[in-house]
Amino acid sequence: MEEKKQGFFARLAAGLAKTRANIVSGMDSIFSGYSEIDEDFYEELEETLLMGDLGVRTTMSVIEDLKEKVREQHIKDPSECRQVLIDSIRQKMDIGENAYEFENRRSVVLVIGVNGVGKTTSIGKLADQLKADGKKVILAAADTFRAAAIEQLTEWAHRAGVEIIAQQEGSDPAAVIYDAISAAKSRNADVLICDTAGRLHNKKNLMEELKKINRIIDREYPEAYRETLVVLDGTTGQNALVQAREFMEAADITGIILTKLDGTAKGGIAVAIQSELGIPVKYVGVGEKIDDLQKFSADDFVNALFATDNR
Repeated sequence: MEEKKQGFFARLAAGLAKTRANIVSGMDSIFSGYSEIDEDFYEELEETLLMGDLGVRTTMSVIEDLKEKVREQHIKDPSECRQVLIDSIRQKMDIGENAYEFENRRSVVLVIGVNGVGKTTSIGKLADQLKADGKKVILAAADTFRAAAIEQLTEWAHRAGVEIIAQQEGSDPAAVIYDAISAAKSRNADVLICDTAGRLHNKKNLMEELKKINRIIDREYPEAYRETLVVLDGTTGQNALVQAREFMEAADITGIILTKLDGTAKGGIAVAIQSELGIPVKYVGVGEKIDDLQKFSADDFVNALFATDNR
């Protein structure tokens, strides 16, 4: 297991190389290029963090935090600011224990996300992990307005060796959820994972659909623990943050799955999401393989981002 974790860390570190080049090389040249800590020093740091897609609000917060620490600790040498800055970012990403309670309870997991972010793939990988942990998993193909979504999820169900409940393209998503709940209860499933639509261009329809699905679950499966995960594409940077905010209006989001962190220059978005929205990134994806989705660790992420060895 430790070997697998080390392998994933290496892939995460490799995946964040472009983000690291954006942030770290810029930061290091600032830390070594300035002889004193002044406003120009802070402005250049700010610009570098923004380039890594930490977002305006998070960047300002990190810089303010750094200024405060510099005053408190009477730091005079710019190079001493590096670790203070890294620690501040680590702190912003750690919003308490990342709960994976749904794994230990009879639960329903709703997964939402726009087309193309890796939603269906993430569901398949999550199902595979839960099954490997000895859980009985059922998938519900409730993204019924995209024919390829049902086929794709069916393929992942076969790959992961789990059951899938599906109807025809265009059928009522809530009806699929109803059938899936009946199956989960009668077959004594541990986790029911529901692939739901993510058509943000018509948010009103999405909200109504999710409300209907939630009503079915409340009525038919009130004892189930609820988890709602939104899948975001790490390569889209600030756009992912906008999507997360919009989905928060439509559903009670409990966690984020951040995909495609392999090769993105915008990996800093993970910091922005947790810091600005207060929603934990619970899983990160760094590739296409079935084990390329792993539980998120703030320590591992920051160490991989800044190429530190504090593991």
